[in-house]
Amino acid sequence: MILELDCGNSFIKWRVLSGNVSVCGGVADTNAALVTAVSAHTALTVRCCRLVSVRSDEETADLIATLEASFGVEVLSAQPARAVAGVKNGYKDFERLGLDRWLALLGGFELAKGACLILDFGTAVTSDFVAGDGAHLGGFICPGLPLMRNQLRTHTRRIRYDKVLAEQALHSFTPGRSTAEAVERGCLLMLRGFVMTQLQLAHEYWGDDFVVFLTGGDACLVVDVVPDAKLVQDLVFIGLAVACPIA
Repeated sequence: MILELDCGNSFIKWRVLSGNVSVCGGVADTNAALVTAVSAHTALTVRCCRLVSVRSDEETADLIATLEASFGVEVLSAQPARAVAGVKNGYKDFERLGLDRWLALLGGFELAKGACLILDFGTAVTSDFVAGDGAHLGGFICPGLPLMRNQLRTHTRRIRYDKVLAEQALHSFTPGRSTAEAVERGCLLMLRGFVMTQLQLAHEYWGDDFVVFLTGGDACLVVDVVPDAKLVQDLVFIGLAVACPIA
C-alpha cells in the first residue's frame, strides 16, 4: 500500500492507496498526529510513501525523517521541474511555480489527455491553462473567500458577524440587507466573476475543446457556474502519482 501526503502550511491531508483505490484517509495537524492516525489502521501495510509539501525545507525534512522512522519506508518528495510526463512548466523560473499548483495541473492533464483549465478554490484561488500539447500557458492567482472576508473584517471596523450568519447569507444572491449578506454575497459574486473570465479566456484559446477541473474546499460554490466541469478533490494526489511514480 502507498501512503500519500499533501502537506500544506497548516494541515497534512493523507490517504492510503491499495492499487489505485483509496482505502482510508484524513487530515492531521502535526507529524505526531499523522503517525497516530495512519497507525490506527492496523490492517495497513505501508510499503512506500510519496508527498508534496509547501512547507519549509527544514519542516519537510523533519516530516520525511518521522515517516521513515515510523513506518520504515522510502519517501518520495515531489520537486519542481521544467517538464514531467509531457507537461511543460510555463513559468519563466520554473521553481517558482507552487508545487501544489504544478501537481494539480499535472493531474488535470493526466485526466483530460488534452487542453484543460484547472481552477483551485482554497485560501487563494488559482487558475492554470494547459494546452493540448502539454504546454502550461500560465495562470492567475487571486484571493479566495477566506482572504476576501478577512481583509474586509481587518480593515473595516464595523464588519463583524459569525460563521452561522456567513453560511446563511450564501443561500441567495439577492442584494444583501445585512452586513453579513452584503459581504458574503459580494465576495462570492467576485469569485464567480473570476471563474467566468477564466472560461472566456479558455474559449478564446481552444474554442469548446477543453476540460474544466474544479478542486479545493470552496469549489462547490461555483459548480453551477460551470455545469460541465469535473469536480476532482484529489487532483493534487493524481498529479503526485504522475510526478512520483512507484513501480
